[in-house]
Amino acid sequence: MSDTILTEIHDGYRVLTINRPDKMNALDRATVNRLNDCLKEAEADENCRALVLTGAGRGFCAGADLSGRNDPSRPRSAGSTLEDTWNPLARRLHNMRMPTIAAVNGFAAGAGSSIALGCDIVIAGKSAKFLQAFAKIGLVPDAGGTYLLPSLAGSARARGMAMLAEPVPAETALAWGMIWQVVEDAALMDEAHKLAARMSKMPTLALTLIRKLLAAGGSSSMAEALDMERDVQGVASASPDHKEGVAAFLEKRAPKFTGKAH
Repeated sequence: MSDTILTEIHDGYRVLTINRPDKMNALDRATVNRLNDCLKEAEADENCRALVLTGAGRGFCAGADLSGRNDPSRPRSAGSTLEDTWNPLARRLHNMRMPTIAAVNGFAAGAGSSIALGCDIVIAGKSAKFLQAFAKIGLVPDAGGTYLLPSLAGSARARGMAMLAEPVPAETALAWGMIWQVVEDAALMDEAHKLAARMSKMPTLALTLIRKLLAAGGSSSMAEALDMERDVQGVASASPDHKEGVAAFLEKRAPKFTGKAH
């Protein structure tokens, strides 16, 4: 088994660490596919109800590994490479059956930035920076970047980030509403563990349904949002965790959620 993605299994959650520190955790095809496989393995583990994604060493992820990119034997279309690698990864991350947390250390650049921002909750160390570097090499944002940036930062800031390719410090990303929290670098993983442990005990189905509704909300009319809330609330209200939550409220005790959908 490749060690380019490290998996730590904890009580109720997993931590996945991109482990190519000599490359600033830039991802080649094999590592992207391995990360996707690790996400599948987490989903298959019924005891896993939250996921942390981080990077080893000085950076979260420098995006795609460009070594050999000009090799004439490589496919000429980057579009086909995206469809085989980054797109399946972004889709899986966006639709995980559990909440996802990005613990961003150092640079999250290019597709690495898109993957970080594609997590449900983003915590960054104070030295972290987010960089849409694509324009520097004549490309456009990918791995979901063109969907995430306008919805998180707004259209004007998204254009600035994508076209000017300037790094955005963690504190600025927080002020712009792109991420949830900034902490001291040394405290980053402790905070990520605490949050994952907390979320692993919450009603998992409800959390993922919230993600679904909020993702659709930015492009929906009020009428469409109300209809979707009605339909999704019907699913949530039929879950065992809803019944447990109501019972715990009435009995004035802490709920014991299982995370099960049925």
